[in-house]
Amino acid sequence: MPCFFLFFFFTSLSLLTTISISISTDTLTSSQILRTNQTLESTKGTFVLGFIPGTNSNIYLAIWYKNIQDRVVVWVANRDNPLHNSTNGFLKIGDNGNIVLLNSSDSDNNLVWSSNQTTAKNPILQLLENGNLVLRETNVNENPTNFLWQSFDYPTDTLLPDMNMGWNFDTKMEKHLTSWKITGEDPSTGDYSFKIDFHGLPEIFLRNGENIIYRSGPWNGERFSGVPEMQPDTDSIVFNFSTNEHGVNYSFSIGNRSIFSRLVVNSIGELQRLTWVESSKTWTKFWYAPKDQCDDYKECGPYGVCDSNASPVCECVKGFSPKNEQAWKLRDGSEGCVRKTNLDCESDKFFRMENVKLPETSSVFVNKTMSIVECGDLCHRNCSCTGYANVYVTNGGSGCVMWIGQLVDIRTYSDGGQDLYVRLAASEIDNSGSASDSHKTNHRAEIVGITISAVVIILGLAIILCNKRKLLSRLNGKTDQRGSLQRSRDLLMNEMVFSSNRGSSGERDMDDLELPMFDFNTITIATNNFYEANKLGQGGFGSVYKGRLIEGQVIAVKRLSQTSGQGVEEFKNEVKLIVKLQHRNLVRLLGCCIEKDEKLLVYEYMENRSLDSILFDKTRKPLLDWTRRFNIICGIARGLLYLHHDSRLRIIHRDLKASNILLDSEMNPKISDFGMARIFGKDQTEANTLRVVGTYGYMSPEYAMDGNFSVKSDVFSFGVLVLEIITGNKNRGFYYANDDMNLLKNAWSQWREGNALELIDSSISDSYTPSEVLRCIHVGLLCVQERAEDRPTMPSVLLMLSSETALMPEPRSPGFSLGKSKNPQETDSSSSKHDETWSVNQVTVTLLNAR
Repeated sequence: MPCFFLFFFFTSLSLLTTISISISTDTLTSSQILRTNQTLESTKGTFVLGFIPGTNSNIYLAIWYKNIQDRVVVWVANRDNPLHNSTNGFLKIGDNGNIVLLNSSDSDNNLVWSSNQTTAKNPILQLLENGNLVLRETNVNENPTNFLWQSFDYPTDTLLPDMNMGWNFDTKMEKHLTSWKITGEDPSTGDYSFKIDFHGLPEIFLRNGENIIYRSGPWNGERFSGVPEMQPDTDSIVFNFSTNEHGVNYSFSIGNRSIFSRLVVNSIGELQRLTWVESSKTWTKFWYAPKDQCDDYKECGPYGVCDSNASPVCECVKGFSPKNEQAWKLRDGSEGCVRKTNLDCESDKFFRMENVKLPETSSVFVNKTMSIVECGDLCHRNCSCTGYANVYVTNGGSGCVMWIGQLVDIRTYSDGGQDLYVRLAASEIDNSGSASDSHKTNHRAEIVGITISAVVIILGLAIILCNKRKLLSRLNGKTDQRGSLQRSRDLLMNEMVFSSNRGSSGERDMDDLELPMFDFNTITIATNNFYEANKLGQGGFGSVYKGRLIEGQVIAVKRLSQTSGQGVEEFKNEVKLIVKLQHRNLVRLLGCCIEKDEKLLVYEYMENRSLDSILFDKTRKPLLDWTRRFNIICGIARGLLYLHHDSRLRIIHRDLKASNILLDSEMNPKISDFGMARIFGKDQTEANTLRVVGTYGYMSPEYAMDGNFSVKSDVFSFGVLVLEIITGNKNRGFYYANDDMNLLKNAWSQWREGNALELIDSSISDSYTPSEVLRCIHVGLLCVQERAEDRPTMPSVLLMLSSETALMPEPRSPGFSLGKSKNPQETDSSSSKHDETWSVNQVTVTLLNAR
């Protein structure tokens, strides 16, 4: 019996050292310590303070949500100086009135992290219900002004409600967000930061190192100028931005305390506002940036305006023209625009631009008491002033902001934004567009103008109707040959059929698309007459060559062979689609050429070529560590999300595969080859075809077997890509007698057996984080499920990839087999044996209906 009690005692003692123990309080006194297996909880149990594991057995002091599945950390104390021994670390209040994190040993205690020193007499450490960890005197209330120290002053990657970021000019303290090195795994300081620049008219910048990648635009009293969708919602969310002689601060608050919301900068450079949805037990991404090409900083250069709904996205401000015409035609607007007419100062006028994100405001003049009329007068008198606007849009507008230098990073919105007045030479603007006329409208002149215009339009319509009747009567008397010619011309105009004749209507259609037309000789010179050494690769429809234009621009030329399966229709389809699509994860089409029976597409050159050229090459695949592979997966997902949901058209790619994913110099992925893509109507969800096009191994079962395709067909292909990227192995199709050759079945088997990590490409080495890889494998298997209705949509896929807390259903069996019979003669003779022959990238495939 004594032995039993002794065994029980030591077993209990062992358990206490291995599990997390709450000390059942929200406070820690100066006589207590918090060990690595203990936690503090806020009064109502919303937040927990304790220790979390990281990479390489590191230990971190952190705060996280208590009752949300899959730990979501909102603050880390020692992010760049972790504990290395989980059994010896502890937290306490130090002798200098500060809090200290120590790593004890047999000889002494080593300081790992500490807060600032204070003059506290009887301090306590308390975790508040809003997630703020504070050090205060025992008998002092929780007024923030009485805190000796608080974690809210030292944010990591997360901004919580009531927490603020910005500058305190009195204490010279600055607070900003900085991403984790690897979200969810390594909380050390990452590459991305989100911080307020207080110079000029303050705004917030997202940076990668020192390079600006996105800016919010200045606060206009209601929202940031560059975030028109920033609106208070039903959760009583309130956005606060204040600037005065004491500092500049941004924060948000939520009236309903049961709602959990946070602003996060993740490790791949995306700014997200996430809200916990209790009904679905998931974090929902309500807003994120950068979300499109126009969010990229200085996308269209000085005096360029970015419009994400236009193609191309860049245009010049009225009175300006592209600085580099050739680059502009190639859809590179980074050099911006220059004035067409020099300014005169005295006679200059101002052109009003509506619904825009104001230009960068780091170096501007600001007066918050001026009216817009006074602002315009002051700007007109200052010959160096290039533009002006209201500071605030509330109550009809107030305040004055004036630009002295170039206007950069302007974008326009269909709804939102605010007015900007740009200085132009008088000859470049009519009176109706001047600022003075905008502020002092002559209503009588407007009425007269409208009346005259209406009369002219009515008379014009009458003349057109009269002439149309005469023309129809004449045409009725002409020969059938003339009627046939007219029908042919209509066909050319409506169907956009191209010919090698540069004077054809096809070329006029190309001009309508605003796509640069390259001369064939220019392309020949650029590629050294399609020299074999310049060939980058060869596909089902021809070869791709590297070239260099006379101006130095490096290009990739897709030369369609005259005998290729991609004829006029596919060529037309690819041109029509890509010219309308603009996204950082889609390859950019620079132009085309249709001379001398040639069909050529000119693309931006991608330094690292296609994904398959690295992923499936034993010598090159080590270039793709896990961070790069994960970024490639997320980039492809964002590009596919744009095609399916965010572009003006709903696009089904139908040939998503590793060879159609191109990689730029930084290994950023771009989806290419839209020859097989299909446009869906706004409410269309699926379609059917008898001409199945695509590549075996990537085609979904319903598409390969029945010709049914939808967004879920692309999702299947994406899932195959995800598993290929993780394993470094190519999916060898789904029609092999030897099932071991099938990647999907192997992945499914390993997943079910709990050995999913054995799928990881050995060349990745130890660069990966297990939870992130498992999440990607999980997503990949969800995407390749046999039934299309079981597969997630791309918004759900991106949410699952970017959130460690998103709930993910268990995957079902993938569509990896068509049920190939070992002996075709065993097929039931009563079954239908009708053959259907379809073309798959010039490979004729015959499938039996018998099963």
